[in-house]
Amino acid sequence: MKRRDFLKQGVTVSAGLALAGIPKLAGFARAQEGPKWRSFEVVTRIEVTDAVGAVRAWVPVPLLNSTDYFKRQGDTWTGNYKAARSVQYDKYGTGLVFAEWSAGEKAPLLEVTSRFVTRDRQVDLSKKADASIREDKAVLDYFRKPSKLIRTDGIVAETSRQITTGYKSDVDKARAIYEWIVENTFRDPKVKGCGIGDISTMLQTAYLGGKCADLNALYVGLARAAGLPARDVYGIRVANSSEFKSLGKADDITGAQHCRADVYLSGYGWVPVDPADVRKVVLEENQPELLPLDDAKVKKARAKLFGAWEMNWLPYNYSHDVKLPQSNGPEIGFLMYPQTETANGRKDSLDPKNFSYTIKSKEV
Repeated sequence: MKRRDFLKQGVTVSAGLALAGIPKLAGFARAQEGPKWRSFEVVTRIEVTDAVGAVRAWVPVPLLNSTDYFKRQGDTWTGNYKAARSVQYDKYGTGLVFAEWSAGEKAPLLEVTSRFVTRDRQVDLSKKADASIREDKAVLDYFRKPSKLIRTDGIVAETSRQITTGYKSDVDKARAIYEWIVENTFRDPKVKGCGIGDISTMLQTAYLGGKCADLNALYVGLARAAGLPARDVYGIRVANSSEFKSLGKADDITGAQHCRADVYLSGYGWVPVDPADVRKVVLEENQPELLPLDDAKVKKARAKLFGAWEMNWLPYNYSHDVKLPQSNGPEIGFLMYPQTETANGRKDSLDPKNFSYTIKSKEV
């Protein structure tokens, strides 16, 4: 049987075409002129080898609303599914491809190809604040709210208060929280995947080890508790870094998921931060030896990652407490990995023995 006889195809609108219900770019800090745009293609392939009953799958796709550092160019998909479609999950740019297979399909297959362009992102916080940079109040209010795992009350609020006492400006408060994360947390290589981001438990147990979805979630929660709009940005690395060997991945990126963070600062807009990657440089840049915080490479990462991102990375979404459409399972804390369910329940996206998928990237 020829491939075209059994594979069905789908496509979303390309970049530059407005998607209904998605806010246009607003409130982003103005990037410096000149960064070069780079073009990428990412292919996510799911194969369910032990299908039982009807099967469903959900694959996150690049952020639906373009920014000044990222522009989507559309998604296509193919497979032997009964039906598949693109889904706009919320008005903040979360999108996914949802596919389903009838009971009896022995080897469900879905392949999603996403194309996009990125350029390095940097905000010069030494410049005077620009009152013309604005964001919609409803958006800012939304990104001050807690989620189920990113709380803003109790020990989170108290810790935030202790960190930011004495600081007046948004910039100083945001930087104080960033420096506290860098000084007091560590990257724990034993944590599964990118972590879960249960920040109240981290603070209550005084165990401040984790990975990006833990450490950057802690930043977001502490910032929100200080009154600063902040958000996790879930995504995946798509190329090697030009500066740090530990902060990039190319070709087979199946395990290269990475969560970053944005904080909204009055007069500057949304500002990129990534304290978790500072701790990754400490742990991995000079393996097997740890680098001290006063090492030149760590100091370079620490200075850069409050206000800048190298865009060898694809943003998926900002979503928390995600209820997958037509799912029989519970909510997930965030959407950064492909998800699949059979009649026996949801597969573990971090268990390759029971859930087979690959993600590959190339610069085009």
